[in-house]
Amino acid sequence: MCWASWTTRGVFAGRDGVETGEVGPALTGELDVHTTWTQADCLAHVTVQYSGASDWLPLAGSPVACPNSDASRSLHDEVIQSIRAGVSFPLGANTALADAAARKQPRTS
Repeated sequence: MCWASWTTRGVFAGRDGVETGEVGPALTGELDVHTTWTQADCLAHVTVQYSGASDWLPLAGSPVACPNSDASRSLHDEVIQSIRAGVSFPLGANTALADAAARKQPRTS
């Protein structure tokens, strides 16, 4: 099975914070973001936690269809940029992120 994952620590969420798939308020402040993609289901699972915490929570709208690991890496990078810019989530509502991931073509050598 082919898979890929990325973690970015110390991402500061803007004033609106980040919605998770769990009941409760949006997460604000310093967060860690983790994305895992598996070839078996072609899905990118994006999770967040308060920096240094032990519990990871799914980002609202996750998982997202991603055809390959390059697309999931692009999605991860765009999620980080969006959190820093204070863009509201869930992923499903932010069609630019989800659509970009779905359209991403594999690299050619």
